[in-house]
Amino acid sequence: MSRFKRIFLNLRVMLVIFSLLIAVIALAPNPFREGAAIRSIDRDSAASLAGMVSPSATDSPSGKERVVFVNNVPVKKAEDYYKAISGLPPNRTIQVKTTRGIYRITTRPIVNFSVLPELEDKNITFVESFNTTVNGSARQVNQTVTRKVKVNKTVSFVNGTEDIGLAVYDAPKTNLRMGLDLQGGTRVLLMPETRVSDIDMETIVENMKQRLNVFGLGDVVVRPASDLSGNQYILVEIAGVNEQEVKELLAKQGKFEAKIANNTVFRGGNDITYVCRSADCSGIDPSRGCGESNGEWVCGFRFSITLSQEAAQRQSDATKDLDVIVEGNGRFLDESLELYLDDQLVDKLLIGAELKGKPATDVSISGSGSGGTQQEAIENSLSSMKRLQTILITGSLPVKLDVIKTDAVSPVVGSRFSSNALLLAALAALAVGIILMIAYRRIAVAVPILFTSLIEILMMLGVAAIIGWNIDLAAIAGIIAAVGTGVNDQIIITDEALKKTGSYERRFIGWKDKIKSAFFIIFGAYVTLVLAMIPLLFAGAGLLRGFALTTIIGISIGVFITRPAYSNVLEILSEKE
Repeated sequence: MSRFKRIFLNLRVMLVIFSLLIAVIALAPNPFREGAAIRSIDRDSAASLAGMVSPSATDSPSGKERVVFVNNVPVKKAEDYYKAISGLPPNRTIQVKTTRGIYRITTRPIVNFSVLPELEDKNITFVESFNTTVNGSARQVNQTVTRKVKVNKTVSFVNGTEDIGLAVYDAPKTNLRMGLDLQGGTRVLLMPETRVSDIDMETIVENMKQRLNVFGLGDVVVRPASDLSGNQYILVEIAGVNEQEVKELLAKQGKFEAKIANNTVFRGGNDITYVCRSADCSGIDPSRGCGESNGEWVCGFRFSITLSQEAAQRQSDATKDLDVIVEGNGRFLDESLELYLDDQLVDKLLIGAELKGKPATDVSISGSGSGGTQQEAIENSLSSMKRLQTILITGSLPVKLDVIKTDAVSPVVGSRFSSNALLLAALAALAVGIILMIAYRRIAVAVPILFTSLIEILMMLGVAAIIGWNIDLAAIAGIIAAVGTGVNDQIIITDEALKKTGSYERRFIGWKDKIKSAFFIIFGAYVTLVLAMIPLLFAGAGLLRGFALTTIIGISIGVFITRPAYSNVLEILSEKE
């Protein structure tokens, strides 16, 4: 029987081959996979209303829904998708084909409001858009018209098309989950202002997960962490977004209260059964619009909510003894509905006289946002509205959280990290191979060591894909440490097995005894390294967990699977020497 046949029929080698096969299946590599993978879908967006559902956190990277066509135009990567939907006119129905179905999505206009001086029968110039058909193809035509109009306070106009609500990225080629260091995103480390119980910590984590999901953020990891001093932390990782989009949302306790005459009538969370987030009952308030004051633009927003019967009854009890006053052209109660967010007054709403003593369940909430330009004020106003809606849906956190540390990595930098890591890995493998050839001058020794290291890397990545572990820079450092330890162990095995000099007694030691001697050293180093890694699982608020866990997994694979197989391969290849 040839040596190579004996190698592949060896039980330990067969175990390596079987483990490698499982790793490849878990990774599911496909360099030809195309499309734009859906990262998240905004609630109440055009895509959501068309029936598209945001991906689950448990979906594997290769199993995520991918956009493959937009209006029959192929989408091979994220750039193709964004190019296909850019410049679409409002109220246009487009067809989006994904790996799970075909959706017809109607684009929605962005409506801006401008406050103008009070005019009457004045000539106002508008830019109007309309659709026409030229040579069988639909086109959008803009024309300038001048009309005499009466303007009271605000003028509304369409300023572009609202995004349909899909956040996408290039379709992943494997099932590996890339960490923020490699794909871009934000990592926030939070600390409770006061120490909380385990039950409260679970409540905070679940509340934050719901809050981030409601806010429309995908690829979210929220988990409790601690350090060796016993301090409590919450680690939040969000892929594909920047720091400003999430920092305030995470740090704020989110305590919302509505008061009448200093009596709380309802709070965010259980007191609110429905929060409108669609365009027909939420957005820029047309009665307030946008205005400029002291060089700053301010825009008002409004949206409707539905109260529980208990909260409506509390509101009824708080208003039944109030007096009715006349203000302007309306009749109102002499106390306002005051809205507080984290104990700060954010708005006051007049209460109509018809609501006196009535348990009304429908309430309109309003607020405002400001900015240096009108567009900036609109964006800030809508962002404030979205955050307030999210807090009303999810309720407040049991305790205020302090931001301890934030890390933001752009997708461009993350992509460079990935390519640089691959390049350095190739250079390291080449350097190790050259050193081994110089040291042993035998291909039968150098090649198996390098091949075994490659197998260990694939197995580690396979385990990461199976358990859903994110591969970030810390994990890459762990892989390097595990591979380096593996090369060192294989050198120990090789030296012990091929060593022929020494005392007279040693010259007659058998192969098995030499391997036992080598593995005694290897197991000692293994136990020492595992014990050294265990504290790192908890140190640094869990930021070093990726390094520690990956190192433990890597050296365990080597000691219990690949090292024994390598010793048998080396024995077979060295029989004639």
